[in-house]
Amino acid sequence: MTDILSRWRAGLSKTGKAAFGRVASFFGATEITDETWDELEALLIQADLGIDTATSVLDALKRITRDRGLLRSEELKSSLRAELRARLDTPPALDFSARPTVILLVGVNGSGKTTSAAKLGQRFHAEGKSILFGAADTFRAAAVDQLQVWGDRLNVPVVAGAPESDPGAVAFNAVQSGVARGMDIVLVDTAGRLQTRFNLMEELRKVHRVVGKALAGAPHHVWLVLDATTGQNALEQARKFKETVNVTGIILSKLDSSARGGMAFAIQKELGIPILFAGLGEKPEDLTPFDPDSFVDGILQS
Repeated sequence: MTDILSRWRAGLSKTGKAAFGRVASFFGATEITDETWDELEALLIQADLGIDTATSVLDALKRITRDRGLLRSEELKSSLRAELRARLDTPPALDFSARPTVILLVGVNGSGKTTSAAKLGQRFHAEGKSILFGAADTFRAAAVDQLQVWGDRLNVPVVAGAPESDPGAVAFNAVQSGVARGMDIVLVDTAGRLQTRFNLMEELRKVHRVVGKALAGAPHHVWLVLDATTGQNALEQARKFKETVNVTGIILSKLDSSARGGMAFAIQKELGIPILFAGLGEKPEDLTPFDPDSFVDGILQS
């Protein structure tokens, strides 16, 4: 447990030392005044919680202050932690009952989809599950090569297509191959696409639809990989992808490189999509199941 907590604290050090560090160090022996609330509101917004979430947290703290007769700002610190924690859902248990369970990874260019696919593959492989990679990012040769390297390393088959071939066909073949081989999980890596490009989002919708034709009920999970360094911009990305392919879970990549961890709260409030995994470093084991308690403790470190 100590190792897990240490990993979260280290991975969230940038967020903890930046905006949330200012929040944590804000609480002291000073008297609570109107200026206290104004300053705290500004700090929470700077921490990338989003205006709605920041306002909600602030209203709750004001109510607690009135109800308990608090006088000093230092008395608010534990209440802030509790309010932040209450705004994060505990991730649901992952359902791998379908065989194969088809997971579609989606996201914008450069979000870390292929790296996440490789790390997930290693995690599931270590858990004793049989994995097949579907390299449906046919527009980026490096993505196919990266998955092939990991496939060779893990002894995991990779289904790929020719450069710039139809990604839907690759996804279809990958699922059919997973069925034929009796695999536990088929991980399909899709090409990055801007959420503002209608034609690319429609192509993703087609990939989603084609996978369902290859296996009834698939994809069983659609996981959106969000680059945590993009802050509130990630919220609009998540909204568009959810509209297009019914995203069922979030992977926050590059959380260790971000000072903008507060966007996790906005995603939960606005979209209600569970955060399943967080990227806390470069190593495969640094893609770790999302732990709301460790996350809140990590961002409030001072």
